[in-house]
Amino acid sequence: MLFAYRVTAGQESIVADLLYEKAKKLGAPINALVVSPRLKGYLIVESPDETEAKNLVMNVPHVKGVLPRPIEFAEINQLLESKPQEITLNRGDLVEVTGGPFKGEKAKVVRIDAEKEDVTVELVEVAVPIPVTIKIGMVKVIPR
Repeated sequence: MLFAYRVTAGQESIVADLLYEKAKKLGAPINALVVSPRLKGYLIVESPDETEAKNLVMNVPHVKGVLPRPIEFAEINQLLESKPQEITLNRGDLVEVTGGPFKGEKAKVVRIDAEKEDVTVELVEVAVPIPVTIKIGMVKVIPR
């Protein structure tokens, strides 16, 4: 059975580590601990025993509560599946940098290295165009 714990947002990995250590020390029958970046503020635990799953979180920091009923795998399946994001870039496209030190800057695509998933862009709104190589996932195409 799967149980969801409400935890402090941003502390999911820390709580998972604490629960893992506690389960190992107590010999609690925990099959899996799931932390998903798409499921902020929650931690999923797989355990055959509901009582053990609820006792495991007693006195663990950052745990706010347990959802009142077990959840079905089908309910969280879409949150766990990883699908690569398709980004179609062409040389000369105008893009916006969405991460890193140049976040928010507009740039023109100069070169694309699909194998390394890198893109080289030239910043547009600067006095001297600077070529910068960044990951493809850190740019967003600006529609013309």
